[in-house]
This record gives sequence, C-alpha cells and structure tokens, in this order.
Amino acid sequence: MTDTTLVYAYAVLRRTPEAAAAAAQLRGVAGEPVHLVEPATGPLAFAVGHVPPADYDDAPLRAHLDDLDWMESTVRSHHAVVAALVRSGAAALPLRLATVYRDEDTARQALDTRRGYFLSLLDRLTGHVELGVKIYATADITPPEAAPDPDRDPAPGLGVGRAYLAIRRRRHRRNEEAWRTVARAAAHLTETAGALAVDRVAHTPERGSLAGSAPGTNMGNDAYLVRRDRVDAFRTGVLAAARATPGLRVEVSGPWAPYSFALQPEPAP
Repeated sequence: MTDTTLVYAYAVLRRTPEAAAAAAQLRGVAGEPVHLVEPATGPLAFAVGHVPPADYDDAPLRAHLDDLDWMESTVRSHHAVVAALVRSGAAALPLRLATVYRDEDTARQALDTRRGYFLSLLDRLTGHVELGVKIYATADITPPEAAPDPDRDPAPGLGVGRAYLAIRRRRHRRNEEAWRTVARAAAHLTETAGALAVDRVAHTPERGSLAGSAPGTNMGNDAYLVRRDRVDAFRTGVLAAARATPGLRVEVSGPWAPYSFALQPEPAP
C-alpha cells in the first residue's frame, strides 16, 4: 500500500473477527490483498483493496469501459471476492463494480455517513441469497408478427396466391394462440416463483446477442430474493411448475450474492 493508491470497496460487512479473517484470504481486482476498513465506532466495515490510479482513477476507468477483456476480468474478480465472502458465512452487502474512494479515511467517512442506510439493507438481506429465473418459449413458438397483408404480399397467381395467404394466416393464428397460451403460463410461473421468494426484481428479457445461443424466446429474466434455507424448495417448486407447462423452458441459476437487491434507491431526506 502507498499514498498513491486508491481504495476499491467490494462489500459492506458486519465488523466481526470472522469477516476480517475471511477478507484476509482474498485477492482483489488488481491482485491486491483484501482487508477491512472500519470506522472508529459502529458495527459496519468495508471489504477493500488498494488499486492503482493508472487503472481506477476517473479518466482511465472511463477508458476501460470500452475494453471488453479488461471489463470481463474486473467483473469476474469483483464477483469472486463478494462470492467468497458470502460463502464464508459473512453477512455481505455487495457494492457496485468500481466503487472507488481516494483513501481509507474517505471510505470510513462514507461508511459512517450512510450507516443507517447500509444497516437497513444488511438486516434485510442477511440469511438470503439471489436466484435467477429465465423463462423461455420453446423454439417453435415465436412472438406474433403482423398478419399477412393481401395488398402487400405478391401472389404469383390468383389461386396460388390466395392459397398461400390462407396458409400463412392459419399459421399466424396458430402461433398467436400458442404465444398467448405460453404468455399466460409464464405469468403463472412468475407468480409461483414469487410465492416461494421474499422479493423479486424483473430484469429486461434478453434479446439479440445478449440471448446467446439459448433456444427459444426469453419471456422472463427475473431475480428472486430467497431465504438461504429455502433455496432447494424454491428450485424444486419452480422447475416442477415448468415441467407441468408445455411450451415453456425454465433455467434457475444461483444462488448468488443478492446484487439485484443490494443497492436500492435511498428515501428522500
């Protein structure tokens, strides 16, 4: 550590000997040792590491946002620290990627200033994890397109053209009915998952390159806050409901540190 390094904060923890011991086993985004920064008083601490300004000061950090390899490595290292803290049994409130302070005194001041806010979130998330649920319509069912327009669809011959359009309309109607059915089923599955969880955050369904090679259309991409002792029951209940629903495919991922629930808007003063 030198006076020229910045302080990278990974998570808010309760200040306990166990949390300090868990942090001391870890290396962070710059390969640096992780440790706790604690205010003079209070029950909380930051898990932090010291990182170089050449990568983590404002200007270079903005430049790194366009470097996909650098970003991927940083995201993986950040998540690895948080995941290890959670696996150790520490009650951890994960922070956003690249939460950086000028020095440890500034970090202590931020922790002390937001103590009530951090404590309320930590109290809520302790003993809970995040599970992801993605719902897909099977590949043979697609979002409805516009119905065929006889004035715009060329017909190679009057009889052949009409037959062609009639076939297209029948296919369109069948697909539209199938889509409505799976949409209702997806909504019911979301209700089932919500009843097994404490809270839910709806993320935007993945489209295009974000959807990767997964077959079918992503209809739901949600995060659920689940009690740690209810993870197996949640997974079993959601997958059982999916198996009973033709036309849907479901992926349950996790458990993860509860990123989707960690930093919520603060109440207005």
